[in-house]
Amino acid sequence: MASATAQTSVPAATGGAAATPARAVAPPPPRLAAVDIGTNSMRLVIAEVQPDGSYRVLDQDREMTRLGRGLYASGRIGDGPMEQSLQTLGRMKAIAEGFGVSELRAIATSREAWRRCRVRIEIVPAEEEARLAFRSVSRHYDLNDRLTAIVDIGGGSAEVILAAGGVIEQVASLPLGAVRLSERYCKSDPLRRKHWKALRRGIDDAIDEKMGKPPFAAEVMIGSGGTFTNLAEMAQLERDGKVVHARDYAISRAEVVRFLDRLRETPLEARRQIAGLNPRRADIMVAGVAAIARLMRRLGTQRVLVNDRGIRDGVLLSMIDDLYPTASPPRAPVADRMEVVRRFARKCHSNERHCEQVATLAASIFDALKDAYALPASGRDILQAAALLHDIGYLINHEKHHKHAYHLIMHGDLRGFSSREIELIANVARYHRRAPPKKTHANFARLDRGERRLVRRLSGVLRVADGLDRAHGQVLQGVRCRVGDGWVRMLVRATRDPAIELEDAKRKATLFERAFHAELTLTWSRPRK
Repeated sequence: MASATAQTSVPAATGGAAATPARAVAPPPPRLAAVDIGTNSMRLVIAEVQPDGSYRVLDQDREMTRLGRGLYASGRIGDGPMEQSLQTLGRMKAIAEGFGVSELRAIATSREAWRRCRVRIEIVPAEEEARLAFRSVSRHYDLNDRLTAIVDIGGGSAEVILAAGGVIEQVASLPLGAVRLSERYCKSDPLRRKHWKALRRGIDDAIDEKMGKPPFAAEVMIGSGGTFTNLAEMAQLERDGKVVHARDYAISRAEVVRFLDRLRETPLEARRQIAGLNPRRADIMVAGVAAIARLMRRLGTQRVLVNDRGIRDGVLLSMIDDLYPTASPPRAPVADRMEVVRRFARKCHSNERHCEQVATLAASIFDALKDAYALPASGRDILQAAALLHDIGYLINHEKHHKHAYHLIMHGDLRGFSSREIELIANVARYHRRAPPKKTHANFARLDRGERRLVRRLSGVLRVADGLDRAHGQVLQGVRCRVGDGWVRMLVRATRDPAIELEDAKRKATLFERAFHAELTLTWSRPRK
């Protein structure tokens, strides 16, 4: 069978001269398409991938399909919205095929699309949806040295990520979609006072339930979704008399509140006439802007930037990573996973010398105790990683830095570690100070009995090792342990009297002694010459 890449021979030129070889034609750059099927609208983006891993948008399309109309009242998607959504998806697939895309990726919740349109739908959980939004923002915005809230508001939910210096601290999915809130609370037009109060209270209660007290005040909110984009268009028309581009447009919290007051006091038909407001979005805009305003209030944010790229941009970027793995930061092999931990610690501006010293001391203590207490071999890496990361919570603040360390580790990209190992690392770092592990703590209660026992022991070791570098001077040159029935003796080597370090280690030894059922004593000797 002839090869599909077989070359056609070229006859020699007259006179016997050799023919000039045909130039190799470079293959055209690949084209990709992403479809985001939301509760309220469907969005398509078609892009051509550039050699550096970026992309050039060739075409975009958007249609409000209202797939979630009536969903939150009846609990099911209606036949009409479903039919319209499938027709729209089929049309978008045809557009993408017309551009010759090599791959189309669609994220949604309906499997009906495969039978009707031959488009395989990827079921994306809320946390993954939030990470796609974060991927888009981290690619296009400088998040270093700032506290940021990244918010994507759809029809059914709002995905919120809190990031410090580009490192994720918290991820939450809130039932604050514009369609969901409108169906539940917008019972009058314009909103009566009692309905407005119910809407406001419902938003605040959802934030309290799903997020609790925010770990920090976000300097800026970067928002995506139709509510943010439409709000930016309204603001531009009011300020400048024309809409240039919603992308990166800045809106103050005072402006958001002013637009919200105007929208909720204006009847629907009059809202449809407001300059810049999409008439088809007028019925859900009050609830959507209310969600933005209440989130800004709760997070202490005074400014919002509009990212009109949204989740579909995150989908494209992940597709490009799959296509060109070398365009992304290299993934460390499992053998180098501790280097991944060190890179993450540097990203969080951790004190490297102190944490390395604590990790070395903790590993030495672990090695001395592992046989006597049958510690699992895997516990050494978990302890060492927790030691290297135990102070990363300082990125947010000092007072609760142990709790912040837990969240940063849980949401960090620690490649080479399993999800269960990451949870253990986060717990050990969480308990390097203050209150000991308790079953009333949700993060600790999720672990099984054996894991809880391991976390208590490793956290106890970490506390002692942390105390042995109390002054952050790395004065200790090593530690040796002797183990007996109900006692552990640590002999530390140092060139000077480490009285401060020994005192602090002993003060922090309560958890260690309870976890190992042994009394700890510490002594000092000078290293042999």
